[in-house]
Amino acid sequence: MARFTLPRDLYHGKGALEALKSFEGKRAMICVGGGSMKRFGFLDKAVDYLKEAGMEVQIFDGIEPDPSVETVMRGADAMLKFEPDWIIAMGGGSPIDAAKAMWIKYEYPEVTFEDMCKVFGLPKLRKKARFCAISSTSGTATEVTAFSIITDYSKGIKYPIADFEITPDVAIVDPDLAETMPKKLVAHTGMDAMTHAIEAYVSTANCDYTDPLALYAIKMIQNDLVDSYNGDLAKRDSMHNAQCLAGMAFSNALLGIVHSMAHKTGAAFADYGAHIIHGAANAMYLPKVIAFNAKDPTAAARYAKIADYMNLGGETTEEKISLLIAALRKMNDELNIPHCIKNYGADSYPTEQGFVPENVFLERLHDIAVNALGDACTGSNPRQPSVEEMEKLLKCCYYDTEVDF
Repeated sequence: MARFTLPRDLYHGKGALEALKSFEGKRAMICVGGGSMKRFGFLDKAVDYLKEAGMEVQIFDGIEPDPSVETVMRGADAMLKFEPDWIIAMGGGSPIDAAKAMWIKYEYPEVTFEDMCKVFGLPKLRKKARFCAISSTSGTATEVTAFSIITDYSKGIKYPIADFEITPDVAIVDPDLAETMPKKLVAHTGMDAMTHAIEAYVSTANCDYTDPLALYAIKMIQNDLVDSYNGDLAKRDSMHNAQCLAGMAFSNALLGIVHSMAHKTGAAFADYGAHIIHGAANAMYLPKVIAFNAKDPTAAARYAKIADYMNLGGETTEEKISLLIAALRKMNDELNIPHCIKNYGADSYPTEQGFVPENVFLERLHDIAVNALGDACTGSNPRQPSVEEMEKLLKCCYYDTEVDF
């Protein structure tokens, strides 16, 4: 038996934020990030709509990119004091992911962060509050997913929390919010969405319910992402829908080792002054993982189907996969995303010498490989790598060398 779970309600289209007026409850806590929602007036709108619905509103702000365990605990403590019956998470993936983890701790104060990370092992939520997610970026799709990514900075590791219990009750997908994204964020979140859709389609947990969502999202992203990056607001609105469809697919079909590697390399070199931004990591690693997974015949056939759906041409399965890899690398070029860690600058742009020194990468390679294999996303990858193979794959992602194993 399989399961397909989405938010009960999804409000979409311009002005969808106004759906907050219809919420019923006494108290709502809004969780937001670094200020863009306030700067562009969306936070004030949300507060006004909730007050119009008769609710007392409190704001928990300042949630950082790549939210920490400590931020989660502070937010949960604020919720325990305020006792909201609605948690409204608003912004990019970071505030929504953080709020999901806060929600778990609010409902079960005795739960530890380690308990939260047990895959599909959470107790029943919604005893104290329901959850609404409002996305402002077009990539993570965390507004419709059963996932949250939290960083333990003491270990330099990003941990995925995975459980259908944290699928939001309500998602609001209003493209007005996404129109405020800076150009670099458009690129990174867009390639995150492409990775979601491709990994969902080849995942061992794919099914008839997830495949159409994944394929249609891939086609939309192919058509719309680069133009969105270059300032076409109609295409940016379309990308907000595309990433949500990709999220519906991967939340139920799960992901693969592109995400495992991105989770475990993202904060691994923070002591050298930067993170490898999640969407950029996915963009760099995806072509390499396709080449690795394509040694599995079932995965190869699925990648070829993706290439057909994208109208890339090719006669044989091998030709189609090569064209798919080339198309993704071309998108990276058009979005100013590097092809490998060696050329990944601290600002995320391509550079001759990136911020991760070769010797440091090689010193940490084994531990990163072991951690990536233990990531929640690895189990549904179509080809299960050994530690040695994961190390070789990560080296290909560092040097941009061919995957021939």
